[in-house]
Amino acid sequence: MALLTGKTYGGADWTPTFVTGIDPEKCIGCGRCFKSCARKVLGPEDLVDEESESTRMIMTIANQDDCIGCAGCGVACPKKCFTFSTKEA
Repeated sequence: MALLTGKTYGGADWTPTFVTGIDPEKCIGCGRCFKSCARKVLGPEDLVDEESESTRMIMTIANQDDCIGCAGCGVACPKKCFTFSTKEA
């Protein structure tokens, strides 16, 4: 299985890791990941707790097709909510 790879500016091989999921139980809705993504892959969403009927904001994957695989959102996330995967070439 060959993975999708690219080159850095310096010519080194690089394998992008694309965002595939966000754990809503861990997400605190701080927006750091949202601010770190220049491609607008992420978006806020209100999550309603059925038991307490309270609402809190979480991040969701709004435009997954625009992800370039930089994993900057995962680096910015203080709660490590993100999962990533590589793609076959």
